[in-house]
Amino acid sequence: MDNDVRLLFPPGFQWGAATAAYQIEGSPTAGGKGESIWDRFSHTPGTIANGDTGDVACDHYRRWPEDLALMRELGLDAYRFSIAWPRVLPTGHGAVNEAGLDFYERLVDGLLEAGIAPYVTLYHWDLPQALQDAGGWANRATATAFADYAAAVARRLGDRVAGWTTHNEPWVVATLGHLWGTHAPGLRDLPATVRAGHHLLLSHGLAVPALRAASLAPIGITLNLTPVYPASDSSADQQAAAREDVFANRWFLDPIFRGAYPAEFLEFTRESPPPVQEGDLRIISVPLDFLGINNYTRSVIRAAPGEGLLGTVQVHPDGEYTAMDWEIYPDGLRMLLERVQRDYAPRAVYITENGAAFADELEPDGAVHDDRRRAYLAGYLAAAAQACAAGVPLKGYFVWSLLDNFEWAFGYSRRFGLFYVDFASGRRYWKDSAHWYRRLLAAQHDRARAAAVG
Repeated sequence: MDNDVRLLFPPGFQWGAATAAYQIEGSPTAGGKGESIWDRFSHTPGTIANGDTGDVACDHYRRWPEDLALMRELGLDAYRFSIAWPRVLPTGHGAVNEAGLDFYERLVDGLLEAGIAPYVTLYHWDLPQALQDAGGWANRATATAFADYAAAVARRLGDRVAGWTTHNEPWVVATLGHLWGTHAPGLRDLPATVRAGHHLLLSHGLAVPALRAASLAPIGITLNLTPVYPASDSSADQQAAAREDVFANRWFLDPIFRGAYPAEFLEFTRESPPPVQEGDLRIISVPLDFLGINNYTRSVIRAAPGEGLLGTVQVHPDGEYTAMDWEIYPDGLRMLLERVQRDYAPRAVYITENGAAFADELEPDGAVHDDRRRAYLAGYLAAAAQACAAGVPLKGYFVWSLLDNFEWAFGYSRRFGLFYVDFASGRRYWKDSAHWYRRLLAAQHDRARAAAVG
């Protein structure tokens, strides 16, 4: 038995896996689905590695019963997935596309029948293209449209969903989509970035009461948070790390939990400040039931006056790195969880994404020996267990990802899954990490049952 199956987590801890609609579903027009910004962006020459698109991806839209069977065999307590907004509202607003909601209703009911709790993310980056044509997240009206969409989904599924996440990684939507142009909609516009960030936050705040009106399930938001370390003890590097922390973490944490933007962020964006209207920050800071945290690595920052928006650069210390060129640094997760609890005190925390991409190879016998992923997960779970012992109210862990999938601008060149997907045939294969995760979950469930009896 693996030593790491003895990791200690609190009673009721939920073990899961996560995916996102555009990355796995395929079938971009099936059932009346509308075009998303990722449908448009991935078909724009030069945007995605190898010219890949999400048109087929893992074909989950047609193969979801097969994927559900894998989840059952893994022994998952919970499954975190996203709903494609344009499946439900093809143009972003107006009449509900019943066929689109029917698909997610079948999935939710199948999960419940299998004893797996459905955790729904309402926005994982696939904005309806019609809304983008009207200004997208830089347009305040999109925030209102999002709240209407949230209400429509909650009216149909609210009695069966175990937890709602409004947004996945709004920082990524704002920066990669609007500042750096590497994600849809592919803009490089600082004022649009700041406006998009504010309207994403506003849409979250507007959606929470809409969800609560139709569902008793807990509600939260998922932020990608990265612990920031200075490259040296110099005051210049310390200050640079603090600036990076404001931009990477506090830009979204502070409005949600403190009802105000960090003063330093307002200084960075003084020429194009967030378009805050009266009452916005009160709406944005609506109390939440949980915070979802996505974490994969840390940032080590050195001062570089005149470099970019912040006068900083990221350095790469000696160490082990994943195929994404992300440093493997498990203690960063412990530090991050403890810092968030100390500074913001969320009611509950879930690790909603954590995992690693490596150059997995399918053996002739169908095996995939991914020892580095197994070691990565064990290290980060040990760090999470330490955070629990320190008092962090961690309630669950969702590995990223259930399946190898369309990894955004990297196309199919990066594999994060517990299951290897042959994208030519669609066939799924168990990786060694999936077998390990199954053993881990079985041991955790056995311990929980023993504790309940004893």
